Amino acid sequence: MDSRKLSELRAFVRLCKQNPGLLHTEELAFLREWVESMGGTIPPAPANAPAEETSKGKAEEQPEEPVKSPEPESEESDLEIDNEGVIEPDNDDPQEMGDENVEVTEEMMDQANEKKIEAINALSEGELQKAVSLFTDAIKLNPCLAILYAKRASVFVKLQKPNAAIRDCDRAIKINPDSAQTYKWRGKAHRLLGHWEEAAHDLALACKLDYDEDASAMLKEVQPRAQKIAEHRRKYERKREEKEIKERMERVKKAREEHERAQREEEARRQAGGAQFGGFPGGFPGGFPGAMPGGMPGLNEILSDPEVLAAMQDAEVMAAFQDVAQNPVNISKYQNNPKVMNLISKLSAKFGSKP
Repeated sequence: MDSRKLSELRAFVRLCKQNPGLLHTEELAFLREWVESMGGTIPPAPANAPAEETSKGKAEEQPEEPVKSPEPESEESDLEIDNEGVIEPDNDDPQEMGDENVEVTEEMMDQANEKKIEAINALSEGELQKAVSLFTDAIKLNPCLAILYAKRASVFVKLQKPNAAIRDCDRAIKINPDSAQTYKWRGKAHRLLGHWEEAAHDLALACKLDYDEDASAMLKEVQPRAQKIAEHRRKYERKREEKEIKERMERVKKAREEHERAQREEEARRQAGGAQFGGFPGGFPGGFPGAMPGGMPGLNEILSDPEVLAAMQDAEVMAAFQDVAQNPVNISKYQNNPKVMNLISKLSAKFGSKP
């Protein structure tokens, strides 16, 4: 059986258990009739439950209009964030990262260290592009040193190239996942791009690994925006869940209408006039006698079986089940219909008998 449908059935059962008053709504009239026809019990309606229809004929003359699902709402539709300081993303080609598989000699390490010192001097003198070039030379000589990537990332942040900085920080974190400086610069890069949640995460982690006043100050700036986004997402998720519940109720209503239509067609065919789906006259073939030792199953037991609920929403199965209930001999017509026989077998097991 489709796992999504099973999840929907479980959600419907939980909804009914939490709010039994739903079982007294007009949309679930078919469910009440079915449960009561088998001797099950429906929890009493709460005082504010909607009144039942007093006339089925009147309902048929004035059919209800289908419930219209609300238009899907965009997750960003009512979210307002102060994006002051956010810049356009840099789209330069990825910078050189060096060969991770190169065998680094002591001489190469020494040369890389010299390049790093030159780069730091260039950075202190405000020569940012020269600093990037020198850090790149150092990285190519010693591509497995995380601090080199973190340092170059800091320069890219100053050059307002946040995507390049993030690439460097990702490589540095791969080499050393416990570097506070790396998370600090990646957090600053995300802040430039307006990635508030990512920025808050990285800056908080940087302060946790090694407290830094600069990172802490920026964290205080971005955290309220990140929290606002998270709250908005929770609100959107609640709306989505409510929409799914309404859609489930609409499907139940449509199934009820299909069931009622099948009943009317059957009544017209039999010219019985008042015959409704109810009891099991004469006893069901091979079981379902008028009374069983220990009584009939309760509502919760029936509703907890997703296969029974699924069958109840299948107009074909319910029409066939009604046909057999009216005349047990008609079961022979459905011996080759697995959907019908599966429901009969399921209910037979619940009532302690075999179809």
